[in-house]
Amino acid sequence: MENILGVDLGATQMRVGRIKNDNIDLMFSDKTPSDASYDQVLNTLIHLLEKVFNNDTSAIGLGVPSVVDVKNGIIYDVINIPSWKEVPLKHILEKHFSVPVYINNDANCFALGEKYFGYGKYYNHLAAVTLGSGVGTGLILNSKLYAGRNTGAGEFGMIPYLDKYLEYYCSGQFFNLYKKMDGLAVYQLAKAGEASALNVYAEYGHHLGQFLKILLLAIDPEIIIFGGSLSAAYPFFENGMKNALKDFPYPNTMSNLEIRVSALADIAVLGAAALILNEH
Repeated sequence: MENILGVDLGATQMRVGRIKNDNIDLMFSDKTPSDASYDQVLNTLIHLLEKVFNNDTSAIGLGVPSVVDVKNGIIYDVINIPSWKEVPLKHILEKHFSVPVYINNDANCFALGEKYFGYGKYYNHLAAVTLGSGVGTGLILNSKLYAGRNTGAGEFGMIPYLDKYLEYYCSGQFFNLYKKMDGLAVYQLAKAGEASALNVYAEYGHHLGQFLKILLLAIDPEIIIFGGSLSAAYPFFENGMKNALKDFPYPNTMSNLEIRVSALADIAVLGAAALILNEH
């Protein structure tokens, strides 16, 4: 099998992996030069790709934390890279490497990674929810990525909720903006069994349950898979979340639903590579 490359263009780190036979057999990373010029950031990325690219490489997939014009491969306003306002990255990389290049946002790549390499393998309809500084959702419907016209499908976090919007209460913003607390500190206290920290997570779980109700009513997936930094705290917010779901109007939906936390350490790189698999 020809190898394919997956690129995680993260806000703090770039990672490039070569995938063969469903495994990453070579990977390199570098710090994302956030404050660098347009060309410096681009050269850092190309240099990383050249480390793993060879004559057997058939395609490159990239996951980026930004809005993407998928058809034309243009990325806009990349998070933490101010100089990248509008980058025709597909054209640039295809010209340099002479192989097809596929680009999508990181939430969609997460969903594809789970579909091809993780818990989503045996499901036709899944929602992959990233819980971090924000909330992103990638959707797989009828075994194919559904991103909408502007890659905005699944952005449930922007739906108005209480006095703000769902993302404010269902991401790290709940801890550092609403509760005025350090999320990592709350996590450490919860691990130690501190009651006040566990109560904070129970409240967080309640809000996340409201998020899931909307997702379930809109999409009705077979499985929901959580990822992102906050997903490590799942044991602490699971009960609050499930309690909030007890009044969901369709009992069969809940009894048939699977909820899992991603077990793939390199899901961002695998998910980017899965963009290629999704095209074939």
